[in-house]
Amino acid sequence: MTLTPGTGIPEEFARGTVEREGERGAAWLAELPWIVEELLERWGCVPDGAVRHGGVGVIVPVRRVGGEAAVLKVSFPHPGNDHEPDAFEAWGGRGAVLLHERDDDRYAMLLERAGTATLAELVDGDEAVAIAGRLSRRLAVPAPPALPRLAARAERWAEELRAGSAEFGYPLPGRVVDAAVATVTELGRDRSDTLIHGDLHAGNILTAEREPWLAVDPKGWAGDPAYDAGTLLKSRAMTFLGADDLSKAVLRVIHVYADAAELDRERVLRWAQFHAVQTTFWGRRNGFRIARGGPALDQLTAFADHLAVLLTELAGRSA
Repeated sequence: MTLTPGTGIPEEFARGTVEREGERGAAWLAELPWIVEELLERWGCVPDGAVRHGGVGVIVPVRRVGGEAAVLKVSFPHPGNDHEPDAFEAWGGRGAVLLHERDDDRYAMLLERAGTATLAELVDGDEAVAIAGRLSRRLAVPAPPALPRLAARAERWAEELRAGSAEFGYPLPGRVVDAAVATVTELGRDRSDTLIHGDLHAGNILTAEREPWLAVDPKGWAGDPAYDAGTLLKSRAMTFLGADDLSKAVLRVIHVYADAAELDRERVLRWAQFHAVQTTFWGRRNGFRIARGGPALDQLTAFADHLAVLLTELAGRSA
């Protein structure tokens, strides 16, 4: 079969999928052109631009019958993507792109087309943090009953933190890991009736026409909205490297985000500390996007450790 015009699979995406998923990923990639062609026909769309991709899915710009611009998103079948369409349905376009069609068996959606530029590319400093915070507030709507709860992940996350500490020879002081475990076991069980994005960083916030900014790529979880603050802080970690006063710079982000999202600053700080501790172990296992090994990875890991300790101290002072 030849690929439908305009729907060639990006080489970088194909390579990453095979590296991550092995034979199952290769088999899915072989089927992907057929999946795209069948969905285009079923939903009355024609390709309208170059295919883009994220980490786990391809984005095909299309035109619907009547000329409306949209995108077809097809993701690799993974449980982490199960509830993305549920989140979009619950929001109904409130702060996020609209969902037009869904095919859960194919892990496919037809979505409103937003811009290609992200908040990370266009805005910096306090304004970027405030935009993300205000968007978080709008996305905090009642969660559908079927969505997974943070509470259900709390025990597993706590175990993973303790296991990671032992696996890597206890690189962080015990109080730092204990604080992260306390956050996930205590705060992880709160606000289970509230929908949260689950991965709200500046790269997942796009320019748009219907609203200035729209969220994409949600996990679709239910729990404490302050959880998303840690995701944003991780995405801005590199901006802290040159800070004259790291404590001041970190607290500035925490306070701007919490105020814009109308969240308690202490809760935001505690979730940020949890994410930072998670990141230190993730980096040791998988490397970071900008450094997979060598001295650069060592430097980033040391900085991640320092940030986790600092956030623990800041959270202790605010308690």
